[in-house]
Amino acid sequence: MTDKRFRFGVVASPDRGAQAWQSTVRRAAELGYSTILMPDGLQLLSPFPSLAIAAATADIRVGTFVAAAPLRPPRAAAWDAHTLTVLTDGRFDFGIGTGRPAAAQFAAELGLPFGTAQERREQVLETLDQLIKLDGDRRTPIMMAAGGPKSLAMAAERADIVSLAKPAMTPREEVATLARELRELAGSRADDIELAMNLFAAGTGELPPWTKQAAGVDAAALAASDSLMLLPGTPQEMADELQRRRDEFGASDISVNAPYLDELAPVVELLAGK
Repeated sequence: MTDKRFRFGVVASPDRGAQAWQSTVRRAAELGYSTILMPDGLQLLSPFPSLAIAAATADIRVGTFVAAAPLRPPRAAAWDAHTLTVLTDGRFDFGIGTGRPAAAQFAAELGLPFGTAQERREQVLETLDQLIKLDGDRRTPIMMAAGGPKSLAMAAERADIVSLAKPAMTPREEVATLARELRELAGSRADDIELAMNLFAAGTGELPPWTKQAAGVDAAALAASDSLMLLPGTPQEMADELQRRRDEFGASDISVNAPYLDELAPVVELLAGK
C-alpha cells in the first residue's frame, strides 16, 4: 500500500431526528470532511435510508461502518447497497462485515440465523457477488473491518478500504504487523487498498463517561495508554501523529466519532488531500 492522500470521515447516526441529522451532515461537509459513516444495529435507525438523506443534504460521500451481514439476506443487502450507489451517483462506500457479538441477538429478533464465523464470511462474499451483478458497469467501493487471519485474507482479496479491527489497547507494533500482513496477502492489489483508522476521541478534552461501554476499557486506563483509538494534543500535534501513523501503517482514511468532529476539524484543514 503506497502512501495515499489523507481523507477524513465522521461516524454518526440520526438519533435526534431528520433536522439534527442534516445539520450534522452539513457541518461535517463545511469543515472539510469527505465522508459520513453510519454504524449498523437494531438499536439505531436503518443506515441505508439514513445515508440516502445524508447524501441528498450535502455533496459528501456516505458509507456503512459497517453493515452486519447476518442482519440481511445477501440479495437484500446487495439491493440496498446498489440502490445507494445509483442514488448518490457513486458516492457510497459499502462497509460490510460478519457482525459484532451483539449482532447475534439482532439476527434472532429479525428471525434470521447468525451462523458460524465461516458461514458469516461466506454470507459477506455472497453479498459482494450479488452486488457485482447488480452494479454492472458501476462499481461500489467495498470497506471491510478485519482483525483475524481469515477476515484479513478476505479483506485483502475483496476490499478497497480496510479498517484494522483490534481492541483499544492493542500496541502499535501489533497494528504495524497486521498492516504488513495485509500488504503481503493483497499481493498485486496492495497499492489499491486504502487503510482506514477510526478515532474514538480527539483533542485535549476529557473522555466521555460512556467510554468503557463503547471502547471496552476504563477511561483512565485508555487515556494513560498509547491507544491508537485516541488522538490527543493540539491540532499540530495531532496532525504530526497522523502523519506518523501513515508512515508506520499506511493509514490515510481517518474517521472520528461525531462528538469530536469540531475537535478534529483543524487537523482536517491541515492534512486533507495531502
